[in-house]
Amino acid sequence: MVNEASMTGEPLAVHKTNGKTVHAGTVMEEGNIVVEVYSMNKETRLNKIIDLIENSEELKAETQSKAERLADSIVPYSFLATALTYLITRNASKALSVLMVDFSCAIKLTTPLSVISAMRETSDNRMMIKGGKFLENYANADTIVFDKTGTLTNATPKVVEVIPMSKRYSRDEILRMAACIEEHFAHSIATAIVKQAEEEGLKHEEDHSEVEYIVAHGIVTEYDGKRAVIGSAHFLFDDEKVKVTKAQVKKIDKEVAEHSVVYLAIDGKLEGLICIDDPVREEAKYVIEELKSLGIENVIMLTGDSESGAKAGAQALGITEYRSQVLPEDKSRIIKELKDEGRTVIMVGDGINDSPALAEADVSVSMKHSSDIAREVADISLLSDDLYDLVTLRKLSVGMLDKINSNYRNIVAVNGSLLVLGVMGVIPPSTSSMIHNLSTMLFGVMSTKSVLKENDFGNDIEVEVIEVADAS
Repeated sequence: MVNEASMTGEPLAVHKTNGKTVHAGTVMEEGNIVVEVYSMNKETRLNKIIDLIENSEELKAETQSKAERLADSIVPYSFLATALTYLITRNASKALSVLMVDFSCAIKLTTPLSVISAMRETSDNRMMIKGGKFLENYANADTIVFDKTGTLTNATPKVVEVIPMSKRYSRDEILRMAACIEEHFAHSIATAIVKQAEEEGLKHEEDHSEVEYIVAHGIVTEYDGKRAVIGSAHFLFDDEKVKVTKAQVKKIDKEVAEHSVVYLAIDGKLEGLICIDDPVREEAKYVIEELKSLGIENVIMLTGDSESGAKAGAQALGITEYRSQVLPEDKSRIIKELKDEGRTVIMVGDGINDSPALAEADVSVSMKHSSDIAREVADISLLSDDLYDLVTLRKLSVGMLDKINSNYRNIVAVNGSLLVLGVMGVIPPSTSSMIHNLSTMLFGVMSTKSVLKENDFGNDIEVEVIEVADAS
C-alpha cells in the first residue's frame, strides 16, 4: 500500500501490484516492495515537477510600477507647462506657481506607501506575501482554482456512517468489532475506525484470535469463535465468497456512489458497512460563496480523486466546475489553458503535486501545512489554518487598489486646482508650494491607514459542517 498524496492528492493509500509504477517522493504504508529503478536523478517525476516550477518562474515577467511610469512621464510636461505659462503670460510668478505643483511627487510617494501598508496588514493577519504585485494580481483575478485534498478538505479520513446489514448485530456492535480487529494496523482507514469507536466510548477488548493481514485487501481473524473478515469489496466478495442478498446489493451500490466503504462479514455473511469520507473544511463552502460575491467569477476544483469522489465534493461545496484524476502535469496545463482564455488565475494548493500549477498561476497561495516546495514557489503563504484568510486577502487587495485609485483622483483634483489658481495669479508660488507639500503629506498619511475593518474577518462566522467522499 503506497500513499501517493504528495503526487496525486489522494489521501488513501493505493494498492500496488507487480508491474505497477511507484514514484520517488511517495510513501509505502503497508507491506514489502521490490522496485526496479528506470528513472534516476532528473528523470524522476519529482525532479520533473521541480523543472516545471523553475521553467515557469523564468517565464514570469517583472511588472513595472504603474505609478512610477506615470510619475516619470509627467515630469517633462510640468516643465513644458511652466515654459508655456511664462511665454503666454510673461509673468514669472505665475510660471513659478505652475512649477511648484509637481504631480509626480505625490504619486511616487502615495502608491508605494499604500502597497507597503497593505503588505503590513497581510503580515498582521497571518499571511506572508512576496511582493506587492501579487496583491494586485489577487485583486484583479476572476478565477480561483483549488486543489481538493488538504486545501478544501482536512486530508484526514473519518467514519461518517456505520450501517448494519442484518438484525444480528447493532450499529455499535459493528463499529466495536471493526475497531477491535483494525486497531493493530497503522493505515489511515484503520486509524479512522479506531478513533471513531474511541470517540463514541465503545470499548473493544481483545475478543479475537491472531489476525492475518492481507496487504491492500483486508484482515481475517476469529472473533468470538466465528470467522471475521473486514476489508475491501473485492476481498470479501471475490476472495472470501461472502454472501449478499439483492436488498443488500442495492444498499451497497448507494453507499459506494457516495463514500469509500469498508465491509465486515461474520461466518461468511455480510454484517456491516463502514462508510469513510474526507471531511471538507467547515468554512470551505462559506468561503467559496464569499469569494464569488467579491468578484471571483469562476471557482474550479482539481483533484486526483475518482470521478465519483470529485463530483460529490464539488456538489457539496457548490462548485460547478471540477476536474478529476488530475496529475501534476495536468494541473499546470489546466492553469495555462485558463490563462490563454484571458483569465487572471489564483491557484490554491498545498502539495508537491500542486507546485507546477502554483508556479504557472498569475498568483499562487499555499496553505499552512503545505510541502516545502509548495511554500517556496507560492507567491502568498497562509500562516493560519483558516481558509477564510482567502476572503480577507481579497478584501485587502481590492481595498489597496481602491486606495491607490482614490489617491490618483485626489492628487489630480488638488494639484489641478493649484495649477489653475497659479495661472490665474490667484495664489503666489510660495502658497502653491506650501499647499502642494501639505497635500502630499496628507495623502501619504492617508495611504498608511488600514484597509480592513472588523467585519472583514471570519473569526465568528457560522458554518454548516459538510462531508464529501474520497476516491473509490
